[in-house]
Amino acid sequence: MGRVGPVSAGESSGSVVRRILLGSQLRRLRESRGITREAAGYSIRASESKISRMELGRVSFKARDVEDLLTLYGVADVAEREALLGLAREANVAGWWHSYGNALPGWFQTYVGLEGAASLIRIYEVQFVHGLLQTEAYAHAVVARGMRGAPAADIERRVALRLERQKVLVSERAPVFHAVLDEAALRRPYGERDVMRAQLRHLIDMSEQSNITLQVMPFSYGGHAGESGSFTMLRFPESDLSDIVYLEQLTSALYLDKAEEVAQYEKAMGCLRKDSPGPEESRDLLRGLLQLT
Repeated sequence: MGRVGPVSAGESSGSVVRRILLGSQLRRLRESRGITREAAGYSIRASESKISRMELGRVSFKARDVEDLLTLYGVADVAEREALLGLAREANVAGWWHSYGNALPGWFQTYVGLEGAASLIRIYEVQFVHGLLQTEAYAHAVVARGMRGAPAADIERRVALRLERQKVLVSERAPVFHAVLDEAALRRPYGERDVMRAQLRHLIDMSEQSNITLQVMPFSYGGHAGESGSFTMLRFPESDLSDIVYLEQLTSALYLDKAEEVAQYEKAMGCLRKDSPGPEESRDLLRGLLQLT
């Protein structure tokens, strides 16, 4: 993935979704024929783990490998083969974020692509304001705190990537974005007083965009459904792609797509939305915090 320059949200992120779509279709074809990953790997001169990575959409696809797998799986229909081969070609298109490759972990590149392709993004955040809603100064303070000792150029590059990601919220294909921010994320200071004040004002402004719903879970509510920590839920316009729950860790990330696991986070998000004050009351909470900062 390595294209630089202005591209649309679809162009910049669709390759990740297409890889996942193609991988899932190849997996279904393999399983429907009762073929093991080991046998599939042997047919394309690769390992079982390579087949696993392909089916999870974590690697690029060679047209020859896809052709050989389709033959092994008994896909002889010309139209069906061409549709899947076309998906393979599109899946190898580079994304804009790869030009920032040395500024972010490899596992996060997948998330950036999925985020840009989503039609609905729902998040719960407790540590700090979500990256898509950060001001440049606040983002700089967050990144600098997390990359202590890193060269200034590396910090600036990570901040630039974060600002580039934010364009998805104002693009022609902007997703519906629903954020629940714990009050802790708003009270924990990053940067000087003026940085926090500007961040709170920015949240108020962003919350008034038609595609953005922002709620604050106040301390006064007590314990709530977000007890397991921050999470992100992504939904895509492609009907073949299931919702994905993204859980970021210190050195890696988890992507959950099993229906029973996604359902648990769906339930938690529903409770957070129901139990938090509505958008207008949440704006009042933000204005109150602004007066206190």
